Amino acid sequence: MHLPFFIVTLTHATWDAARSYALSLPEDALPELRLDLFPGHDAAELVRDLGGRCLVTNRRVSELGKAEDGLARLERLRAAVEAGAAWVDLEWELPIPAWLDRSRTKLLRSVHVVPGVFDLDTRLAVLPEGDAFKWVGHAARLSDNALLKPLLGRGLPLSAFLMGPKGLPSRCLQRAWGGAFTYAAPDDAGAAAPGQVALSTLRAWGCAEVGEGASLMGVLGSPVLHSKGPAFHNPRLGGKALYLPLECADADEAVEALDALAIPAASITAPLKASLPSKLGLQGPLNTIWREGSAWRGANTDADALRAALEGRIRGTVLLLGSGGVAETSKAVASELGFTVLQVSRGGHPEPPVIAQAAPVGVIQATSLGMNPEDPRPFPDLLDAARPSLRWAVEWVYKERTAFSRWAEGLDWVDGASLFTAQAERQSAIFRSR
Repeated sequence: MHLPFFIVTLTHATWDAARSYALSLPEDALPELRLDLFPGHDAAELVRDLGGRCLVTNRRVSELGKAEDGLARLERLRAAVEAGAAWVDLEWELPIPAWLDRSRTKLLRSVHVVPGVFDLDTRLAVLPEGDAFKWVGHAARLSDNALLKPLLGRGLPLSAFLMGPKGLPSRCLQRAWGGAFTYAAPDDAGAAAPGQVALSTLRAWGCAEVGEGASLMGVLGSPVLHSKGPAFHNPRLGGKALYLPLECADADEAVEALDALAIPAASITAPLKASLPSKLGLQGPLNTIWREGSAWRGANTDADALRAALEGRIRGTVLLLGSGGVAETSKAVASELGFTVLQVSRGGHPEPPVIAQAAPVGVIQATSLGMNPEDPRPFPDLLDAARPSLRWAVEWVYKERTAFSRWAEGLDWVDGASLFTAQAERQSAIFRSR
């Protein structure tokens, strides 16, 4: 009996919700029954509720669980196994208990090492007895993921990955790197550990279908876990590469990851649009980079998308909100097309009467406000001063509804989603060529 590729940890607030979800999972996804997350329930009854189709775990506190170590913890595991659990998780160093009948219940050996430790190579040299193996570390930098790649793909039923947002590539690249399975969060409940991704997201990204040895691409920046890029690009890459959110706010760390993970092409978003190209010897701001031999090349498909959106607009003064990489791109494109740009930022801006006197015909919202649902609209007094003369509005944030989009109702509107699609189509052609 082999473990399916997806192991889905049941993290639901109630057992009824967990049971309903677990019973709906198809054959390629096995529920992980964490007994420590359901401390008030009879372990045997939980297993019988699932018909025995589960991986039973009773994670101890020392390995990021909630169960106190000792005999009582193992007795709950024993009750679950004797009730017919298909798999049981037993920590790497523990002896196999006499009550475990391995002809009925398969054994997963697991270990969670403390931050700063990487001992997978030494552990693989002396494997404990088991039917499958799981090693979990912590990612401090994106490049840490590269440590796992040469140790996977040895024919072992092994999953080895790193926790935290920077460890997300290791979770998603298990199939590409030769790992046997990966862990997922349920679609209707929260993650069991930092960096764990929902099952439906892993499916949408194609993590189970990607070919072994596939390249890693992605979007570098922070925050990026919300990015629509993976959903857009992965279906177009045909399993030859996996495009992922690559959480990173430091250009030096990004360069290190590009080299360590042999990334052939990537998107760049804030705050790296200017700093990362500079580190690569390119003139920014850019949102797309790719390798040509030993050199890096770059493009700004954001500029292409905005140029197409503005070409038919009435010329005049444009009120530009923001001062980051997207704002600089917007300023360059608007100036190139013959608009007069009146740029405002937190660092300084004219008073509302000056804005009103300038009578802007359009406004471009290029700040990050709107990324979170509770964000207010930027510079409300300046927007209100400009409103009587405005004819059109552009917003780069591609959330469905923002405070700015609600304020701009009635204006000729270009939303962030349409700009994203336009620039991503241009990026996609570059990525496929790599």
